[in-house]
Amino acid sequence: MKREANSTMWNPDEYLRQLYETRTGQLSFQAKNRSEWLEWQSALTEKFIDSLGGFETSKPDLQPRELERVEFDDYIRERIEITTAESLRMPVYVLLPKGKQGKLPVVIGCHGHGYGSKAAVGLLADGTEAGDVDPDVHHTFALSLVKRGFAVVVPELIGFGDRKLENEVVVNSSTNSCFPIGVFLLMLGKTIAGVRIQETMAAIDYVSSRSEMDASRIGIFGLSGGGLVSAFTAALDQRIRAAVVSCYTNTFLDSILSMRHCVDNYIPNVLRYAEMPDLIGLIAPRPLFIEAGREDKIFPLHGTEKALAQLQAVYQTAGVPDSLDSDLFPGGHEVYGKHSFPWLEKQLMK
Repeated sequence: MKREANSTMWNPDEYLRQLYETRTGQLSFQAKNRSEWLEWQSALTEKFIDSLGGFETSKPDLQPRELERVEFDDYIRERIEITTAESLRMPVYVLLPKGKQGKLPVVIGCHGHGYGSKAAVGLLADGTEAGDVDPDVHHTFALSLVKRGFAVVVPELIGFGDRKLENEVVVNSSTNSCFPIGVFLLMLGKTIAGVRIQETMAAIDYVSSRSEMDASRIGIFGLSGGGLVSAFTAALDQRIRAAVVSCYTNTFLDSILSMRHCVDNYIPNVLRYAEMPDLIGLIAPRPLFIEAGREDKIFPLHGTEKALAQLQAVYQTAGVPDSLDSDLFPGGHEVYGKHSFPWLEKQLMK
């Protein structure tokens, strides 16, 4: 009897490796001077927006409506809802520090996977106050920022928390609607990443309508999936003056292509043009801070180090090497903030 050929010969590993080697990075960063950098930035921005599914050309009337206002000793928490597209409303938490004079610098806070924006502002999944309980890996970062004097605007990203699909709202708090929403959008040539980015831009539009907020001093902070939103919104929206990306910066190859990740990380065609650090590099020359846990198993350290090396080349060529900073902290997939929070103060409280 003939023996079967070694089944490892049938595995598609080598096929995928060769595809990555030969079909990716048409617009990878290779600029040698400022002029080439500007040309690269323009060309990649166009292809990136197209890969995301494009953006709506007309902005909706936000029609803001206050849902809640709660006063604490040192800050106020509001919940507002705004229109982000036809038939689409988004709730947003707004935290305002008390006792501050003049217009407030603003941080847009982008939560990651979990039960949504409540985790960032000190609430449990059922909406009750967390108190001294630290709910999860977000470590109530919005509270840390408002207590430093920032106005903090935290959108509820589509697919999470109160914005799951109707038939999934009652399912346990750790679930999300990323998959059904994501694949629905993909079938229509759109992406959930693109929708989240455009909705975050709508939250920035809302900032401009608030008299107590300084629209010329807007930063953004995001963890994990919110790191994707913070990085790519900053890359595409020049109103953002400084960005912190927590526990996301990596290469696609070493993270979302090396293990199972949520569908919201995948953007059709984008790898043909660039790897993740190229896309994050579109933020240059504006200040960028990369925060990453050395023990992060989801976006592993070796991929982060590769990305940082590429970002350093981008910022060096843009003529602003000091505008890129980082902290590889002793921890896992979580907000750290020990260095990134003071960095945001330095960038926005001038």
